[in-house]
Amino acid sequence: MEVSVIRSSSSQAKICKTELAYRDLRFCFGKNNDKNKILSRKPNSVCFESQITRLRKTGLRFTVKAVHSEPILESKSSTRSKSLDRVRLFVGLPLDAVSECNTVNHTRAIAAGLKALKLLGVEGVELPVWWGVVENLAMGKYDWSGYLTVAEMVEKAGLKLHVSLCFHASRQPKIPLPKWVLQIGESQSSIFFTDRSGQHYQECLSLAVDDLTVLNGKTPIQVYQDFCENFKSAFSTFIGSTITGISMGLGPDGELRYPSHHKAAKSGTITGVGEFQCYDINMLNLLKQHAEVNGNPLWGLGGPHDVPTYDQSPNSNCFFKDHGGSWESPYGDFFLSWYSSQLISRGNRLLSLASSIFHDSAVNVYGKVPLMHSWYKTRAHPSELTAGFYNTASRDGYEAVAEMFARNSCKIILPGMDLSDEHQPHDSLSSPELLFAQIRTACRKHGVEVSGQNLASGAPGGFEQIKKNMLGENMMDLFTFQRMGAHFFSPEHFPSFTEFVRSLSQPELHSDDLPAKEEEATESVRMSSDSDIHMQAA
Repeated sequence: MEVSVIRSSSSQAKICKTELAYRDLRFCFGKNNDKNKILSRKPNSVCFESQITRLRKTGLRFTVKAVHSEPILESKSSTRSKSLDRVRLFVGLPLDAVSECNTVNHTRAIAAGLKALKLLGVEGVELPVWWGVVENLAMGKYDWSGYLTVAEMVEKAGLKLHVSLCFHASRQPKIPLPKWVLQIGESQSSIFFTDRSGQHYQECLSLAVDDLTVLNGKTPIQVYQDFCENFKSAFSTFIGSTITGISMGLGPDGELRYPSHHKAAKSGTITGVGEFQCYDINMLNLLKQHAEVNGNPLWGLGGPHDVPTYDQSPNSNCFFKDHGGSWESPYGDFFLSWYSSQLISRGNRLLSLASSIFHDSAVNVYGKVPLMHSWYKTRAHPSELTAGFYNTASRDGYEAVAEMFARNSCKIILPGMDLSDEHQPHDSLSSPELLFAQIRTACRKHGVEVSGQNLASGAPGGFEQIKKNMLGENMMDLFTFQRMGAHFFSPEHFPSFTEFVRSLSQPELHSDDLPAKEEEATESVRMSSDSDIHMQAA
């Protein structure tokens, strides 16, 4: 199909001409005044109806011409990557797809997006399910209504669903922890991670309270278990059919790590080393016990004293220095071993819980491990150390992580597949590619399947870097592109995503055969959604 815009003059500008995933994508311009209606009249076509009076007033009129096109047959080239054949492609839904009041946000926009993704050949979408939305008002009082509606929308669109169970909070959009948990935290601040200066991180609970009865007579682990079991019951008709995967939240942003950076680094700036999060009373008690057992009670009084602050470089103090740093001392090894072992134990508790609940549900269970790539080219790897991974130039800190995932028959999600070394600030001594390769090597050794995500939509060379990470003999289970929203469907982004999707299934096609970089796919979604809706894509 070809859509042309003709001004009152003889000049003519082509807006778009393409075909999507071997199907027709059509605009249907109606005469009524209903704005932004979505019409679906054929199984393999999506029709959009939109009010065009405003465009007519500008002197524009539309003509629609049929363009004959032959189906593109899948290449049978022997050079085709087997890795790309088996990678399942998902797209993340907006973080706030369901509001705090349990209503679906941006319903029409999401519905149109689901249809567009289905036409592209995307297998499914990922849905964040927030503890602070479902169990917000009281412990044990669950409201799944908004998320059930989204699951029905996904099933109706013929897509699969990957659910991320989020036991953390989000700053943007603002999705806090349950109100009843925050009320407990007002009088018991020790349920939160705490840094050296006494600042509390209130976006997830400290791992040190996992087995303590701090939540109205229950432990957090028991509360997480009740949540997962209730989810399994509420979504029983979807699990194993529409729902094919479940990610278990493991910490800040759902990742297995300490909140070593309370604030995200500003774009274009060098990330500091972060800080250790071991100063809440419960973490200090665990450290004290560990020191006494090891015969060095004085080592259990607190964390290292000679460390930089959040935004400082490794050489700002002695602990992380490449040569002569305290991290290589007996005390440094004692502390880092304990600190990382606590994190791995937390991951084991949560993944074993999820595996035991969902083992009979025909779904895969996942956990996310962060890519703390800043300062990777130093000997100490300080960003990894403060996040809880005892990985240095002389020690592999991801062997134990991979072994823990293997023990629980879980798969690892690695974000940052779009990041390349060449686009990192030189002074950050960063290497996302080397760290990515190291973690995948550990996973391969222990038979753990790896899934990927991008970290930042629009990263320079991101699509090519993603494809590079999918190639070869690496075990790649699925890739989830983050995240659906206004930018995702913008003219600056969606045509590139369309080309990326096609290139995964047609890697040998010439660029001229790929979807045109005009704006058909972008326009189709934009015109079908309310112009006042801004989907959150953070």
